[in-house]
Amino acid sequence: MSDGWPVLLPRLRATRRGPVDTPVLLLNQNYEPLNVCRVRRAIVLLAKGKAEPLAHHERPLRTPARDVPRPSVIRLRYYVRRPRPTIRLSRREVLVRDAHTCQYCGTRDTHMTIDHVMPRRLGGRRRWDNLVTACRPCNLRKAGRTPSDANMRLRRRPTHPRSPYSHLMGRFITGALDPAWAPYLPLQLRQAS
Repeated sequence: MSDGWPVLLPRLRATRRGPVDTPVLLLNQNYEPLNVCRVRRAIVLLAKGKAEPLAHHERPLRTPARDVPRPSVIRLRYYVRRPRPTIRLSRREVLVRDAHTCQYCGTRDTHMTIDHVMPRRLGGRRRWDNLVTACRPCNLRKAGRTPSDANMRLRRRPTHPRSPYSHLMGRFITGALDPAWAPYLPLQLRQAS
């Protein structure tokens, strides 16, 4: 509490964007990754004594009174029981599963589409094993045909994602992975970034 956190809280409300919007890895008491929050939320948890900082960004938060260390990784002081997260089928989760990579040509981009491997007009369903990420040119080229009819090949067979940390993977693909997070992440997440 003597690190200057309570002094900083009133000034955070006035700020909309900037250093307080950078991502912070939030760990459970047992060091399990729980979520990615913003510096603003992390400072509130630190000021209330609910969390402790484990790593800081190189550049501190500058206030008129002092420089305050900007957290990068924080750990809760108490254990949060949570059920194993279920991964719901959504556009975002399909993009995360496929790492924003076209499953036909291998292009990696932030503007991807979702393609039904077996087209809906031929009885294809909205299921994990029938949806893949595709770039716009490949999706237009395939159109309402099967990959074999369009003379296209899938790079990887689509499956239901098994990782309980997929909600964190979306943050990493956009380039938000901080090197200070690496010791606290499971190997599958470090490889996804």
